[in-house]
Amino acid sequence: MTNNIFSIGGKDYRQLAPLFLRLAIGFGFVAHGWAKLSRGPGGVAKLLTVLHVPAPHMMAWVSTLTELLGGFALIAGIFVSLVSLPLIFTMLVAMFTININYGYSAIKTIGLTAQGPVFGPPGYEINLLYISGLLALILIGAGKYSVDGLIAKNKSVK
Repeated sequence: MTNNIFSIGGKDYRQLAPLFLRLAIGFGFVAHGWAKLSRGPGGVAKLLTVLHVPAPHMMAWVSTLTELLGGFALIAGIFVSLVSLPLIFTMLVAMFTININYGYSAIKTIGLTAQGPVFGPPGYEINLLYISGLLALILIGAGKYSVDGLIAKNKSVK
């Protein structure tokens, strides 16, 4: 029996860490991908055109599908190391083309109205958090509460 703060009743709960990371990060990517899809990739293509991204219409679809499918894969815990790489790339592109211009902080209160606070554009803080979480998942794996974990368990049984 292990004796640490992560053990309760002889069970080690450290394997929950990758699950929580996967769910939070995966949901974030699905939400952003769904927002792009529901507004239409044409709007994303306009932004990419302003940023001088080559083939903006194709890249709008690529980024939308990468976020949606990659987010769902993270939630399920399947091919986590593989899908993390294009997700890191999308975060780096967003960080260096848009967010870097607004400094570090993701939340900038620039005013207060009768309706509530007014926020400025977000900095690159969230990009770094997503990248860090994805790198952690690459290093530690998807965990035993994942499809990857089930596949590894089945391979070790045979």
